[in-house]
Amino acid sequence: MQDIHTTLKESLKEAMKARDTVKLDVIRGLLTAFTNELVATGRTPQDMIGDDDATKVIRRIIKQREDSISQFTAAGRQDLADEDTAQLQILQTYVPALAGADEVKIVAEKIKIQMGDIDKSKMGMLIGAIKKEMGDRADGNVIKGVVEGMF
Repeated sequence: MQDIHTTLKESLKEAMKARDTVKLDVIRGLLTAFTNELVATGRTPQDMIGDDDATKVIRRIIKQREDSISQFTAAGRQDLADEDTAQLQILQTYVPALAGADEVKIVAEKIKIQMGDIDKSKMGMLIGAIKKEMGDRADGNVIKGVVEGMF
């Protein structure tokens, strides 16, 4: 399996050949964001970004798109919301799916047992431990919801 950065570079060529302007804009934006991340972390723009860092960058951009969609919809600009929705769908193809509530619950129960007898006042510690265990594989809001359901 190839890394995300290489996959994007190949997808860029395919989008150019297909004249898919939306996909082309999204991929160019991602590659630029990768370059910015490399420079920000003290590496050269010619370096390849690792999958973990690439996933973080893509998830950050996905979050931005989701926020802008909700703002455009609230402002009555459906044309702009539709444009960002199309870009969001393309972005989501380049990141692994997030863990669902069921998977988070299994991890949460395991960590709760490891932490011993905890009550609702230590809910924040449990959430932090789950986030540390799962990393970027789970959304923070899903983790919070699962933990709140446990108490």
